Amino acid sequence: MTLDPKVFKAYDIRGVVPEQIDEEGAFLIGQAMARHTGARTIVVGRDMRLTSPGFFSAFSRGAVGQGADVIDIGLATTPMLYFAVGDHDLHDAGVMITASHNPGEYNGFKLCHGDVQPIGGNTGMDKVREIALAGPYPEKAAGRVVETDVKSAYLDRIFSLVDVSRFRDFRMAVDCGNGMEGILIHDFLKRLPTVNADVLYDDPDGNFPNHEANPLKDETLDDLKGLVLEKKADLGIAFDGDADRFGLVDERGQTVRGDIILALIAPRLLKGNPGGIVYYDVRCSRVVADEVKKAGGVSRMGPVGHGLIKPLMRRDDALLGGELSLHFYFRDLSHVEATDLVTLLVLDMMSETGRPLSELVAPLMRYSHSGELNFRVSDARAVMGRIEEKYGSGNRVTKIDGLRVDFDGSDAPWFFSVRASNTEPLLRLNLECPTEGMMLDRRAELIAAIREVGPAEAV
Repeated sequence: MTLDPKVFKAYDIRGVVPEQIDEEGAFLIGQAMARHTGARTIVVGRDMRLTSPGFFSAFSRGAVGQGADVIDIGLATTPMLYFAVGDHDLHDAGVMITASHNPGEYNGFKLCHGDVQPIGGNTGMDKVREIALAGPYPEKAAGRVVETDVKSAYLDRIFSLVDVSRFRDFRMAVDCGNGMEGILIHDFLKRLPTVNADVLYDDPDGNFPNHEANPLKDETLDDLKGLVLEKKADLGIAFDGDADRFGLVDERGQTVRGDIILALIAPRLLKGNPGGIVYYDVRCSRVVADEVKKAGGVSRMGPVGHGLIKPLMRRDDALLGGELSLHFYFRDLSHVEATDLVTLLVLDMMSETGRPLSELVAPLMRYSHSGELNFRVSDARAVMGRIEEKYGSGNRVTKIDGLRVDFDGSDAPWFFSVRASNTEPLLRLNLECPTEGMMLDRRAELIAAIREVGPAEAV
């Protein structure tokens, strides 16, 4: 049996199979999930990884042996799993068996309560770990496994939120990355008669034979960009392995950053929800707050990671949330991800304005953002302390996730964010300035400040 305590992360459970987690480890997690939540029913979906069927069987055996019924929705995207949990009051918890965008040798679990709120680093993951590592436990009266299909109901819900009858004709390129969007994309496209789509890598394959299913890495979008240019498509979209992250490419083959996507769709949702709250993470461009304010909404900054930002959105009944990492969260869908809805919202804006995507995005690119820079350091806390000493005095300091400093009072306002990763032993730096020249100067200055504390290897 293998269940390395290190697989329990801030946002999920994830590790290399079988070195860090194996089927018996999955069995213990099934027992722990049932015992921690006291669930009568747990909805379980899984991705296409080669180890996912075995993990499902083992997890279900553990949960059923503790008296829970398992609702098996089969192969699913993570948004489908969240929908299956959140749109039915009968369900007490949900589990997606996936390692998201990680390579094929990884697998793991995303956990949520019956209200679809995540079980994460500050919302119960420590307890799940404690229970799992103390197992196994004697069986109680056994539950049962019940199979059901939620794909059509999920699509019905997504399409109820946008009037697609007014969509104009589009040509779209799609890259499923051999991930879970492949089980859904053609049924999705059938409901869009005015959209002519060319689809790449729609065969779910846990070996990921074409490229890593991670649209956050720009190189994974190369095939999509090539297809956009070849087919003269109006836009290109891409998904990660479990389809809870959404990548976007304009008609020129240019990547649209996650915070820019958020700034693009926020005004569309605020039209019908004046005064709505929009959350963005500490790394995001100031353009998000600008556009939300202009559209009559209220912007709020939150920490990085779905397990941390979703509870804040639920607390404040936020309309929308988004992260630089291409996650987008919607009040109309239990404050969780729905990449298919992001697709519809982008198409809706393009239909309403009649303008190419690049023209819609161009005004939002008014600041120069560094993108995320990563450094391997020996003591992230010491580095952040030194940087606060150097830059914090007289400026707006935010510590909801690492350190963010906004230089509001300068002639050329700018900000930087430096934080320790919740998933890797890295220090992450983001900054944004009014001009590229200023951004490059400040970036070099901040990198030097990081290295004042000790060796810092850029990765």
